[in-house]
Amino acid sequence: MELAEAPRPQDLARRHRLVADKRLGQHFLFDPAILDRIAAAAGPFGADPVLEVGPGPGGLTRALLERGAAELLAVERDPRCLAALTELEVAAGGRLRLIAADARQLDIAGIAAGRRLVIVANLPFNIGTELLLGWLHALDPVRRMVLMFQKEVAARLVAPPGSAAYGRLSVLAGRLCRVERLFDLPPGAFTPPPRVHATVVRLTPREDRPPAALLAAIERVTRAAFGRRRKMLRSSLRTLGVDPVTLCEAAGVDPGRRAEELPIEAFERLARLVTNDGGRPAATPRRRR
Repeated sequence: MELAEAPRPQDLARRHRLVADKRLGQHFLFDPAILDRIAAAAGPFGADPVLEVGPGPGGLTRALLERGAAELLAVERDPRCLAALTELEVAAGGRLRLIAADARQLDIAGIAAGRRLVIVANLPFNIGTELLLGWLHALDPVRRMVLMFQKEVAARLVAPPGSAAYGRLSVLAGRLCRVERLFDLPPGAFTPPPRVHATVVRLTPREDRPPAALLAAIERVTRAAFGRRRKMLRSSLRTLGVDPVTLCEAAGVDPGRRAEELPIEAFERLARLVTNDGGRPAATPRRRR
């Protein structure tokens, strides 16, 4: 059986009685135009293996194969979907491999085996942020990611300083990747329709990503700063164990500003000052009052 002769995703869902499981955050996409648009945004693939998370009945899977994915690895934890996808696996002629696993426990470096992956997914809304955070800490084997999130999460990823959506996720994603908001999808595009809109985002890892110790320090600083985002930095950064005014002045940052006002570069300057080469907090003395 050739790919063109394989059953349509909606036919597979009907044949295998696939009903979206709310516990797994499933919302199926069947519109071929939308699926092709997502696959096109992820390509071109060249020789890069493609990792799809949560293929469900295979709508995006088929679109990726039609767009020329030479090696597609589809990770699915739902045994019902795996059974339905076996027909598509046969039709793909060796280009599709199904992996029965929970994506949250996936070793993407091991899967990449020294190559660079293109990660594509209609992510379950209930674990989308969790999955992204894990991948942001393991970007070496990643070429790029084209992912679908709840619209509000996508807004946080691309939010500029000074906006209400700007926060820790904005800083982390923006420092590690070039983030592009591609297009939105209404609830009616899905089966069943979710209660929220969705947004497709492309993240391309930056070459100048910070080393692990500095990244940990950036996370520590942003956790303190945004943990009390209504407070000025002179107050919110006290949990770092250093004098916040001295720290801010050394970093060229106004201690009277709030976290949401700082650009990513300012958080990195602060992070460099609170760590030494080993990644431990530097012994910055507190100012005398």
